[in-house]
Amino acid sequence: MNNRELSSNKFGDERVLEQTLRPPSFSEYMGQETLKKNLGVLIEAAKKRSEPIEHILIHGPAGLGKTTLAHIITKEMGAQMKITSGAALEKVGDVGSILTNLSEGDVLFIDEVHRLNKLIEEVLYPAMENFKLDIIIGKGTSARTIQIDLPKFTLIAATTRISLLSAPFRSRFGVQCRLNFYDAEDIKRIIKRSASILGINITADAISIIAEASRATPRVANRLLKRVRDLAQVQDASTVNKSIAQTTLSMYEIDEIGLESTDRNILTTILKQFKGGPVGLKTIAAAIAEEEDTVAEVYEPYLMQAGLIARTPRGRVITLKALEHLKLNQKDKGLLI
Repeated sequence: MNNRELSSNKFGDERVLEQTLRPPSFSEYMGQETLKKNLGVLIEAAKKRSEPIEHILIHGPAGLGKTTLAHIITKEMGAQMKITSGAALEKVGDVGSILTNLSEGDVLFIDEVHRLNKLIEEVLYPAMENFKLDIIIGKGTSARTIQIDLPKFTLIAATTRISLLSAPFRSRFGVQCRLNFYDAEDIKRIIKRSASILGINITADAISIIAEASRATPRVANRLLKRVRDLAQVQDASTVNKSIAQTTLSMYEIDEIGLESTDRNILTTILKQFKGGPVGLKTIAAAIAEEEDTVAEVYEPYLMQAGLIARTPRGRVITLKALEHLKLNQKDKGLLI
């Protein structure tokens, strides 16, 4: 892997590269084994009945592969996918236009579905249940409703905040899939596969270092691999080794378990300003000058998964594991008592 080879890499564009690293089938989709098995049965049964697959709701923290999973399901069904997001559907007419342009068996994928407003949710109810679109013509006493028949389609929705979806909307999904954080071995397999696609020679030690710092998240693992590749290119290194991987993490202020500066800021703020907690989410966000949603959706899930903070009825508290990781002295540890 010399400098000339890397500089002419056809995956130079980050968006194209991201699409290229996305696994195209269940066989290349690492991890989530139980979920893949269940979806395989669901898809095979739908094919035998010559019916579209049931509506699917995919939820879980960001970066775990919700969009990738939607693409694989669509491909396995031999269907076409139309893609939009909850934020993009601002008016009832927007969703009506999309639904009426679907073909039989199409998949409509709505990312960030928790950002749909309630009016649009209600338009989707009859579309999901009876494949009909209700349209109101006129206003006041002269208003009347007409129904338009829709082709049988599948709605696949993805969200990081399933609690924001209304119960009637959630209940209309025949299948609800939760993606969990990945274990270290699956992350290593993902990194190895991505390195092969990118043409990167990488040692087992370097893979392990990147995997440990990837926050148990494939998107983060691939992002770190690309940054490690950048440093290897600058140093004209033919192989990404342990030293290059460690240097890259140090450059981006990422520690050995994947904590970034903001993660450490959250932990030290809870400890030093609020004596270890409990403290509310709004207070934490204000103290570190971050948006509340950013703390809740980006940083907190991994901190909880790693056992570094815990939720209590009164708020968030720091754990002894976090104190040990931050290498605080016994006096600081006493703040929890």
